Amino acid sequence: MKTQPTNPKQAGSTSARPPAKRAEPRSEPPPGKPGERFQIADLCHLLESYLEPRDVADVYSAYLFGAEAHEGQRRVSGEPYIYHPIEVARILAEMHLDAKSITAAILHDVIEDTPTVKEKIAEQFGEDVAALVDGVSKITRIEFQSQEEAQAENFRKMLLAMASDIRVILIKLADRLHNMRTIAALKPERRRAIARETLDIYAPIANRLGVRQWAAELSNLGFAALYPLRHRIIDEAVRKRHGNRKAIVEKIRVAIVAQLEREGLHAEVTGREKSLYGVYRKMQHKHLLFDQVYDIYGFRVIVDKADTCYRALGVIHNLYKPIPGRFKDYIAIPKANGYQSLHTVVFGPFGVSLEVQIRTHDMDRVAEAGVASHWLYKSGDSVADPTQQRALQWLKDLLDTQQKAGNPREFLEHLKVDLFPDEVYVFTPNGEIKKLPRDATVIDFAYDVHTDVGNRCVGAKINHQLVPLRTTLRNGDHVEIITADWGRPSPSWLNYVVTSKSRAHIRNFLKNQKVDESAKLGERLLTTALEDIGADLQKIPADGRQALLKTLKLKNWDELLSEIGLGNRLASVVARQLVPPTETEEDRSRFLRLFRLRSQKPKAKEPVLAIHGTEGVVVTYARCCRPIPGDPILGFLTAGRGIVVHTEDCPNVVRYRKHPEQWIDVQWERDIKGVYPVYVRVEARNQRGVLASVAAAIAEQEANIDSVSFDDRDSQYTSMDFTIEVRDRVHLAQIMRRIRALESVVRINRKKG
Repeated sequence: MKTQPTNPKQAGSTSARPPAKRAEPRSEPPPGKPGERFQIADLCHLLESYLEPRDVADVYSAYLFGAEAHEGQRRVSGEPYIYHPIEVARILAEMHLDAKSITAAILHDVIEDTPTVKEKIAEQFGEDVAALVDGVSKITRIEFQSQEEAQAENFRKMLLAMASDIRVILIKLADRLHNMRTIAALKPERRRAIARETLDIYAPIANRLGVRQWAAELSNLGFAALYPLRHRIIDEAVRKRHGNRKAIVEKIRVAIVAQLEREGLHAEVTGREKSLYGVYRKMQHKHLLFDQVYDIYGFRVIVDKADTCYRALGVIHNLYKPIPGRFKDYIAIPKANGYQSLHTVVFGPFGVSLEVQIRTHDMDRVAEAGVASHWLYKSGDSVADPTQQRALQWLKDLLDTQQKAGNPREFLEHLKVDLFPDEVYVFTPNGEIKKLPRDATVIDFAYDVHTDVGNRCVGAKINHQLVPLRTTLRNGDHVEIITADWGRPSPSWLNYVVTSKSRAHIRNFLKNQKVDESAKLGERLLTTALEDIGADLQKIPADGRQALLKTLKLKNWDELLSEIGLGNRLASVVARQLVPPTETEEDRSRFLRLFRLRSQKPKAKEPVLAIHGTEGVVVTYARCCRPIPGDPILGFLTAGRGIVVHTEDCPNVVRYRKHPEQWIDVQWERDIKGVYPVYVRVEARNQRGVLASVAAAIAEQEANIDSVSFDDRDSQYTSMDFTIEVRDRVHLAQIMRRIRALESVVRINRKKG
């Protein structure tokens, strides 16, 4: 009997019976009794509502094939494995996908988890189904240096399959959606890893493709699995607020409907509730308390045609005063995933702000289902559909980026950046609209036009005015790029470009252009570093060089020298790897004199680097995030400062993601002693003696206060910023718990950045 110890798929059983006895499909299968779950007969009944009988028969044949292939396999929950493919097929059937997609969904794990080969599937169900199944199957037989690299390579191969058939990612998303619905049977560590991957990659991909219904559910399920306590607290708060505001929301809805009817407009008006993950992200990104998040509820107005949307907008603005700068027209300029709607935020009654979305029925269908809403595979031609064209163009851009990326990790970082596009719209000199991520610069625009334009860019005009290349674009800008044959990308461009496409092309050009120069510079730097420790580069034996190249996984010696010259590796680190420190007292003394570790505070020990041969490199702590023992940390190789240690969630780490080749893994030493400074912000009611009570609470936990500053927000509340010396993360948690228990304290959090 086969088990799936690392697979998050929690399936139940279903009997292999023909689709003669069919039951109405249930929206949520009841837990526990397998006989009451959604079964193959229910799936066939659902498919009959929009597929031909012969297509339903093909799906049932695939079920029999899959049930036989998965015979004896069970999931982590102990339930028979075949239940999972049926649920994945059900998710796709609810979106009315074609028969080949449903068939491939039932067979999507057959190649990966059973001895069945692709050719056998192609023989019985056709090449299209076999290609879909092969595209969805995970790559499990390749060895990688790290889990992150394996993940990056999996996504790269998945994108390759998606580019030829977009249905691959829809099946993959449905697979992940059911995995998340049934993730409770996994161990906590595995749950968190899968939830983080879902929030980082799968939910954004679903949103990028316009399948907002799946994106919202993936986000909420990922949030609940990754941060269960935060999810429960926000859920309880929303429920309480929902009870208080239910009547208010209904009154507003009725008022909108009445006003539209008075103007002769017929529309469907519904109230919607902001997702828990959406509330959490808004609180986190804007540093708000829950009571400060006003737009938990919004309204959707659905009308018959596009021009009616603009008439309805006027009615809404006459009823409630619009908030300046909060109107967006996605009908005239759709989003990259095909989404169209009018968005406006207005001052509603009872002192609350309301978000109103206005769209047609067709737009609403696209908004909920994205690329799955325009399925043309029955005719075998999907080129005519603009939504799918946009999705395929995005995939092609990503594939172009991955070809320029230096390694899978770098590509994964590009992918994550590209999945969160808060877009701006600018115009070319010919009046063509270009969509770019928010904060995109002139250089990003140049590379979006064409790679050669970006590489030869020397200047730019925005609205007919000359501007620097680092200028950030704004909505409505008219941009003209000035090029020259002598123009070349500069390394400094990497500091302010935003799009992954620009970054990949710039890096690729610099790598190809400066190989010879960087190799010569690297040789000089390495020679100097070796001389400092009494060694000679010319006397390093050939087998020693080859051993180091094998360890670093580099092809040849010139590549290593180029890495040093480009700043991707420190010459002092490579020198110590070539000539390890000896055990003689004389060598040790000379080594310590030349490479003495520094820290911010002499009484705190430095972290021990988790890479052999890095002894002697200067190590400093980042002042922006103040890492303390117990924090997840990473090191960044910086010219002149050696290795700078940051916490993994430090805000400044975002800009370092542009240079993944300069990251280095670090870890804290065991039984570390000493104290470390950390920033803490306390928000409290403005009462007499509040500072004394907080200071006393800190002193009770045997901690010292380095400094304190005040920021009076209003007459009722005050903010106090403390710099406290703590032993480690546990000590800090004890202090914060004690302060939080004070009656006058409203909120306490650790400050970073």
